[in-house]
Amino acid sequence: MSNYSIGISGLNAAQKALDIIGNNIANAATEGYHRQRLNLTPAYSSQSGPVLLGGGVNVTSVTRIIDGLLEQEILRQQSSLEQVSQEFATLRTVESAFGELSAGDGLNAAIDEFFNALGDLSAHPGETIWQNQAVTAAETMAGQFRTLGEFLTSLQTRIKLEAENTVEQINTLTSQIAELNDNIERMAISGGQANNLQDQRDQYIADLSELVGVQTQNRDYGVVDVVVAGTPVVIGASATALEVGLKEDGSLGITVTGANNVSSDVQGGRFGGLLSLKNELITEIQSDLDDLASGIIQQINQYHVQAVGSQGSFTELTGWTMTSENLADFNPSVTDGKIYVRVTNTSTGAITRHEIDIDASADSLTTIATYITNNITGLSASVASSKLHIQADTNYKFDFLPAVLSVPTVSNLTGTSPPTISASGIYTGTKNQTFQFTVIGTGSVGNGTLQVEVKNGDGQVVTTLNVGAGYAAGDKFDIGDGIKISLSTGDLNANDTFGVDVFANTDTSGVLAATGINTFFSGNSALNISVCSDISDSPGLIATALGAGMTDNTNALRLVGVKDEVLSSLDGLTTGEFYRRLITNLGQQLSVKQMRQDNIAGLVQNLANQQSEISGVNINDEAAQLLIFQQMFQAMAKYMNTIQSSISAVMELI
Repeated sequence: MSNYSIGISGLNAAQKALDIIGNNIANAATEGYHRQRLNLTPAYSSQSGPVLLGGGVNVTSVTRIIDGLLEQEILRQQSSLEQVSQEFATLRTVESAFGELSAGDGLNAAIDEFFNALGDLSAHPGETIWQNQAVTAAETMAGQFRTLGEFLTSLQTRIKLEAENTVEQINTLTSQIAELNDNIERMAISGGQANNLQDQRDQYIADLSELVGVQTQNRDYGVVDVVVAGTPVVIGASATALEVGLKEDGSLGITVTGANNVSSDVQGGRFGGLLSLKNELITEIQSDLDDLASGIIQQINQYHVQAVGSQGSFTELTGWTMTSENLADFNPSVTDGKIYVRVTNTSTGAITRHEIDIDASADSLTTIATYITNNITGLSASVASSKLHIQADTNYKFDFLPAVLSVPTVSNLTGTSPPTISASGIYTGTKNQTFQFTVIGTGSVGNGTLQVEVKNGDGQVVTTLNVGAGYAAGDKFDIGDGIKISLSTGDLNANDTFGVDVFANTDTSGVLAATGINTFFSGNSALNISVCSDISDSPGLIATALGAGMTDNTNALRLVGVKDEVLSSLDGLTTGEFYRRLITNLGQQLSVKQMRQDNIAGLVQNLANQQSEISGVNINDEAAQLLIFQQMFQAMAKYMNTIQSSISAVMELI
């Protein structure tokens, strides 16, 4: 009866083959489906002498046609493609924001307009119309900075929210993968085939790779373990949930839910792109924008605090609220140095200059206020709500002008009737110093060979003045760097001396600018830059003058010069160069991301084509196989019918 067994095995094999072919054809368009193949082996029946008799056919298994190495490479490249696509799309959004703002009325144009307005003001320092124009231009520029700062901050927030949503999707997929692993393992242990379940599980893994980079490890019974960022998220039938976390430095990362081991070293997928954007790309753009705003704020304020506007000296000044009274906590930081305060007695016209030593590591606003109150006649100071307030007494005014005092700082004149010495001018040097004057010879001003030797702060002889015969008392000598000196009639003796202090910077510590005393801008970043309310309310406070007469435009020209000044805080670049570098870097990033996206997309397409050739369903091939097994089924049926007829004939003979 082995003939019947052979026939039945053939019919069974043909029927199962037709089922597999039908399943292949039905899933020809199913994403993630791998073509299946029926594996057949000859069945052994018996041996008669030297002859091995066949026993039909055995169906040994149904396997998926799959290339494991190719599938792994597809996962890796697809993950890379999703990451770079996320980065590119977001950077395009940033480019659009900068592009819209720089199309004639954006940040770059606003910066130029601000400095142009200061240039106009320098030509008309005392006229209200130009003061108002400068304030308007400054407010426009500050508004553009804030718009971009708010956009980038909002974008960072959206990226974090998107990262959290992505992790929720990751957790959903890992749970589904673990559940399918369990079903696949159960079916395999019971001897069943779980090819369709494996395809479904592998498709979930492919979906997961689009969200984050994954590594997989095959185990027995068709189970696959999955690792994300070094963390096993699927082990057999168990899934580990993840959550978004922040590291101590503020960077975004991922960690096991409930743990505090945040890792920001995550590559691949949409989540890898979001982390790259949040921790590097967008953060760097925002940092550069903040540096640009801060550089303009600091340099403009550093010049502004030392000068006065058309309204002249001050009766009171109040800084802005600080987060801490201690100078060591200030941002931007301050340094050890000195503040020079010029106090004018309005009733007598007497002008004095006072020096305040600053110890950045030990001093506070209170110690500064106490020193002013106790040591500077005509002024008092206080601190309330972490704000420094300086108040002039009645008949006094104050400022921080570097204007040279008309009377020598120190003098040792021993003549019977010494001359009156007057200093004037606006110092154009780059460092604070004292010019030392030493008399050569003895005699009266305007007679004989009387001379005065002038040395700078380094002890170098700058010039020698002839104050003897030929000199008309009261004439001014130009000793260089914008400083002039004159002597009235009088007697001088050899080795008589006097000195004149000159100042390039009356706040070498940076405390005034840091605390908001007579500043133009407030804030320290693109997000909070603003024109000080005092300036907005009274444009005449824009500090244009450095000279004692308070009508010059020297400081206005210094403010204009900030545009072309190389700033250490901007990596040794001017404001224009720094902004152009920012935009250029953004453009280069986009170009690189787009090129990489195109290259990886092409590679993924090639890999997909290879996968289709290996694992895809070819309808024509399946139709050919269908015909083969159809004919096999028909032939086996005829074989069975022939056997039945033969047996019937034999039985009739018997």
